Amino acid sequence: MSKFFLGVDGGQSSTTALIGDAQGRVVGCGRDGPCNHVSGAEKRAKFINAIGGCVRQACQKAGASTSFRAGCFGFSGGAEDKQALVEELFSFDHLLVTHDALIALSGATAGQPGIITIAGTGSIAFGRNGAGATARAGGWGYVFGDEGGGFDLTRQALRAVLRAEEGWGEPTLLRVKLLEATGASDGNDLLHRFYTIDYPRPRIAALSRLVEEAAEEGDIVAGNLLHSAGRQLAMLTGAVRHQLFSIGESAQVAWAGGVFSCLAIRERFRMFVELEEGNRCGPPIMGPAAGALLEAYRLAGMQVTLTNLPETEK
Repeated sequence: MSKFFLGVDGGQSSTTALIGDAQGRVVGCGRDGPCNHVSGAEKRAKFINAIGGCVRQACQKAGASTSFRAGCFGFSGGAEDKQALVEELFSFDHLLVTHDALIALSGATAGQPGIITIAGTGSIAFGRNGAGATARAGGWGYVFGDEGGGFDLTRQALRAVLRAEEGWGEPTLLRVKLLEATGASDGNDLLHRFYTIDYPRPRIAALSRLVEEAAEEGDIVAGNLLHSAGRQLAMLTGAVRHQLFSIGESAQVAWAGGVFSCLAIRERFRMFVELEEGNRCGPPIMGPAAGALLEAYRLAGMQVTLTNLPETEK
């Protein structure tokens, strides 16, 4: 039986692998490119290269083979089509292939019961209680959900600009900022640009930083959008809490994702979350790759405290 454990965070921008020994000491780390899609021969090859590359790097540093006592892989974009490929590449006594929210939660709370609310391009809240039950809220995509995420913030900003141009909304600095950032002539031109391939969802979401800029310059419309985003993200958290934890029960809540770099959103979120008795709100304790490694130990029936973590996972 191998003495090594493997945790992998497979994301849209990069893939990170951590190998730990039987005491919870991280002895190997590897990084490679994105691996979130496997449909089609080219994407399948990229997936295999990214996963194989980062795990091999970690194995070389750890002095380990590609056989593990337990492994956990967390992937953005779902896990259903990836398990068979993982099993072709490595061998495990125990294996879990799951979604990225679970490993983000495990890292954020150091494996303890709690909730993580993630707001990047989109948004989702995910939690697990002491009995191991899990629940989610949000994550329904840019058309029907993702409230409080970066894409939604930009969308709400554009809607405010269009209302102002048509005379039924408040004037806002968002108009000038969005037009300058995109080169559009007016709100209508901007709207149509957002429907083209030149503006994929991540590019639109990145413009949400302009809402924070406008709010810092005193724009009331922008400030209200930030406050609304923080409140909506807190509502997702509350929905998960009510499914998993009893009234007054202690629950650790963490935030993650680029939207929370905005102080106004983060503090609004924290304020509403901590109105619920028992909630303790703060940043993640560790990163998602560390969370995946903790889940690997959990699979083997072990509870460890990770040591020797790379700085990127602290």
